[in-house]
Amino acid sequence: MTASILVVGSVAFDSLKTPFGEADEILGGSATYFSVAASYFSQVRLVAVVGTDFPDKHLEVFRKHKVDIAGLVQVTGRTFRWKGEYGYDLNEAKTLDTQLNVFETFKPEIPEAYRSCEYVFLGNIDPDLQLNVLEQIKRPRVVACDTMNFWIKGRPDAVKRTIAHVDILIINDTETRMLADEANLVRAAKKILAMGPKTLIVKRGEYGVLMFHGTSVFGAPAFPLEDVYDPTGAGDTFAGGFMGALAHAGDTTERTFRRGIIFGSVMASFDVEKFGLQRLTDLTRDEIDERFRQFKHLTHFEEV
Repeated sequence: MTASILVVGSVAFDSLKTPFGEADEILGGSATYFSVAASYFSQVRLVAVVGTDFPDKHLEVFRKHKVDIAGLVQVTGRTFRWKGEYGYDLNEAKTLDTQLNVFETFKPEIPEAYRSCEYVFLGNIDPDLQLNVLEQIKRPRVVACDTMNFWIKGRPDAVKRTIAHVDILIINDTETRMLADEANLVRAAKKILAMGPKTLIVKRGEYGVLMFHGTSVFGAPAFPLEDVYDPTGAGDTFAGGFMGALAHAGDTTERTFRRGIIFGSVMASFDVEKFGLQRLTDLTRDEIDERFRQFKHLTHFEEV
């Protein structure tokens, strides 16, 4: 039986604009993208908070993907909202508005049934809350964590306290350099691995992914796409595919990590093809496996 994954993060309403269209108050949030992506590989248990304005039709998205939402708490108030805009360089969004609402006072309480999950993903929330979640979990096999420049800049000591307790840190290249205070990505990675994580995965947008695992380095390109409409949630989708593949495989060898990187990249490539969750929620496992094979063909070469 495939191990289950606990994810703690945000469930939100996103309003966004890209050169190819716009969408208003669609379902988003780090835990949402992660959960849907990971659900194609493994059982997912979600801990997050929403307001009384959260409609049942959005809960159906989680139910469709058999995501356990017993840990999704609904409290009085408005759901977290984010508004952003992308230019033709889709690597970075310009945040126009953030309304934390009920997310501002979110203190994750992990249901008893979730506390024995073997795989844990700490989405981008306050680093002290991330550490508090870990204190509620019984001997997880793998803990992966995300953070962002806001916490690295404003709460660097708290971030370092938390990542000392995680196995895998998944952040982008800008955050890697900022956390290590080092311009060179390879040297920055060495500094971060010395802080505690056994593995650092660096997301590089359209340039792919780098994994630093002990003394080895693994790189994968982004999948070349003709249609890229909305990169929102791509990083969390990558993490969901990666962690889902690990939980499905049931081991933590470097070989499994490398394969997980490709599955994560596959899921992220689907995410950007349509707005919001549209493409992710319509996928089949056959489509995922076929793109995995295409990825393998894309990166294959013979030794001299």
